[in-house]
Amino acid sequence: MKKLTQQQKIFVKEYIKTLDGELSVKKAGYKTKNAKTFAEQLLSDDLVIKEINRQLREQINSLQVNKGYVIKKLLQIAEFSLEEEDITDKDGNYTGKKKLRDTSAGLKALESLCKYLGFAKAEDEYKPAKIITISNLDEKKI
Repeated sequence: MKKLTQQQKIFVKEYIKTLDGELSVKKAGYKTKNAKTFAEQLLSDDLVIKEINRQLREQINSLQVNKGYVIKKLLQIAEFSLEEEDITDKDGNYTGKKKLRDTSAGLKALESLCKYLGFAKAEDEYKPAKIITISNLDEKKI
């Protein structure tokens, strides 16, 4: 059975750290004029790909993060980010107006949560609303 060379093992280790093939080729000590092309060759080698996948799976498993924890944290981020807070003027006086803390972070957390829970599937896509106006309203629709 064919095994990875020592340089290939170093390449895999560096590639997982940086996701930069060219840099990983250099750090693995390969002597080549075109590191980018050589990286492409290494990344098309089945043995190298299998080792990258194995090491990534190993890293993911070692994190031991369960789904409940992720969901809880995403909910906390969304709730905190979408809470209202008072707006103050330049002197620190309340203006009577409110704003959301961080809509961008809140919406991103909700989006991630929806994807994580499977809400963003193709069959769940929204259908365009039918607009009813006075001109297209008839007695049967009332």
